[in-house]
Amino acid sequence: MNLPNKLTVFRVILIIPFVLVMLGSHAQWGWFMALFGGIADYADLIALMIFVIASLTDMLDGKIARKYNLVTNFGKFMDPLADKLLVCAALICLIELDRIPSWIVIIIISREFIISGFRLTTGWSSPRTTGESSRRHSR
Repeated sequence: MNLPNKLTVFRVILIIPFVLVMLGSHAQWGWFMALFGGIADYADLIALMIFVIASLTDMLDGKIARKYNLVTNFGKFMDPLADKLLVCAALICLIELDRIPSWIVIIIISREFIISGFRLTTGWSSPRTTGESSRRHSR
């Protein structure tokens, strides 16, 4: 497994602590408060830092894969999936915390499924997922 794919897998793994920190401190889970009670006041900031780190791995894995020609079928499949999982997890957490109405999240997630469905049925993929230069498509 090459470095970009490892970064993608790492991004998926980061979803677990992100969700635990986002929801654990607000839900007052007993086990969470016993283990991490000291960070409860900073939970939103810590969750934001985890989300930013995960987002940066998305940018980094794409740049590395294209620069060193490490684009793989696994990466083409898993990278967009990891992005969707991270964003959907964040949005669903925000619903649970009453910070965003559920109808907005339904619209956003529905759009993601529709676009993904179009890409699957038409065979179209963006230059970002194929490793092609965006300059080639701007001519």
